[in-house]
Formats: sequence, structure tokens, C-alpha cells
Amino acid sequence: MRPAGLPRQSRLRLAGDFAALRASSGRLGGRCFHLRYRPNGLPHARLGLAISKRASKLAVERNRLKRLLRESFRNIRDRLPPVDVVVMAREQAVQLSGAELLAEADALWRRLAAIRLEPVEPAPDATQRH
Repeated sequence: MRPAGLPRQSRLRLAGDFAALRASSGRLGGRCFHLRYRPNGLPHARLGLAISKRASKLAVERNRLKRLLRESFRNIRDRLPPVDVVVMAREQAVQLSGAELLAEADALWRRLAAIRLEPVEPAPDATQRH
């Protein structure tokens, strides 16, 4: 049984990683979420969340979205290609139930898993970032 939570190496934490995704990346969108992705040269996928106040002014609602997205990613990350992914929420996401949000996120993960990406050479310092 896998321990609960998302390991540190599966998270995007550096501002440069987020900036790289904004600069050049693939995009997928759905009714509630929009995501950007790009190959990362690592053996696993990493998740970053950018849930802004545009989605909701209330922190409790933004945090709920983040919890649901992290849990959804945690359950499927082994089946995803080695990519960095940033997920952004749309305004209508806060009005949906948890089950609807998870279904939307799962559909996006399946679409991402089906994409064939060009392999990327690992950066010399990519394995050093933890």
C-alpha cells in the first residue's frame, strides 16, 4: 500500500519550473481546469497548482480545489508520462461537487496520459532538485 500524500519529488516548487511551463508548453483544458504540461527529463511526473483568487476569493474554496487535485494526481501519477504539469482552476470549479471535480480531473489525466511526447534528455541538475 502506498503512503498517503504527495511526495516532495512529485511537486513543482521552484518559480523557474512554473515560468518554464508558462513560456513553452502543451495545453489541455476542460470545463473546470486548464493545464499546461511539458516533458521534464525525470523518471516521473510532477504537479504544480496555480489556483488564483480569480477562481474564488475564499481561501477555503481554493484549498478544497488543491486538495482534490493533489489526491487525483497522486492516484494516477504512475501512469502519466514524465512531464511537469501546472493545473489552473476556472471560476466555475468552485460550484461543483467533489465527485464532479474528480471526474473532470481524471478525464484530463487520461488525455494527458494518451499524449505521445518527445523524449527529453535529463538536465544534469534535474536529479539533484529535491
